[in-house]
Amino acid sequence: MPHFVVDYSDNLHELLEFQPLFKALHDYVVSTGAFPIGGVRSRAIRCYDYRVADGREDFGYLNLSLKIGHGRDMELKKEVAKNVFDILCEWMKPITDEHYVQISFEMTELDPVLKFNKNNIHPLFVEQ
Repeated sequence: MPHFVVDYSDNLHELLEFQPLFKALHDYVVSTGAFPIGGVRSRAIRCYDYRVADGREDFGYLNLSLKIGHGRDMELKKEVAKNVFDILCEWMKPITDEHYVQISFEMTELDPVLKFNKNNIHPLFVEQ
């Protein structure tokens, strides 16, 4: 954890370059000291079937979800949520300056009893 999941309208596909966004998000959350680098992952999902507002073809959307593990205090979660949204909006600015786009973001804290993980990447980042 954390996991970043972007879903976005197909009409934005040619305008988006996700690797710079993912790098900025990963660098930021790791810099807080609250999230180990070995658990951070990001993905983007292109949505072909969607409707925005009244259905105009030039209206787009992009939604970022951040899933985090249980146990961080509310102040940290609020700070991280605000900064992640700021990073997202800054990355989207060249697009929103020229196109109509709805941007949304939400952070979800996963229930520790109902979440399962197996990750053999963590040991690669343990300081020795």
